[in-house]
Amino acid sequence: SFIGEESVAAGEGSILTDNPTWIIDPIDGTTNFVHRFPFVAVSIGFVVNKKIEFGIVYSCIEDKMYTARKGKGAFCNGQKLQVSGQEDITKSLLVTELGSNRDPETITIILSNMERLLSIPIHG
Repeated sequence: SFIGEESVAAGEGSILTDNPTWIIDPIDGTTNFVHRFPFVAVSIGFVVNKKIEFGIVYSCIEDKMYTARKGKGAFCNGQKLQVSGQEDITKSLLVTELGSNRDPETITIILSNMERLLSIPIHG
């Protein structure tokens, strides 16, 4: 099976089943792409029994290929990635994305979550 982000965003229905399924977003970061903001990628995932088996993200502008496979780790251009090990949230950098849904209920939830996050003494 195939699930394409662009077709789902256009209103086509999609149901994830237990069948092996490719999930593809050919322009991941569409809003960035439209505004020429250089964070755009092609994202591909493969799911079996509703569980991700592997994923590939190609950051076109940076020419970086991110890959990850269940139980095998994550890589960037073949080099193994790992988390920083930082356990103190006050020494962390917060990065967020607000999404595209502008329904009042969704905005209220997002802003409430942001308020809780911003009350933590983080770097930025």
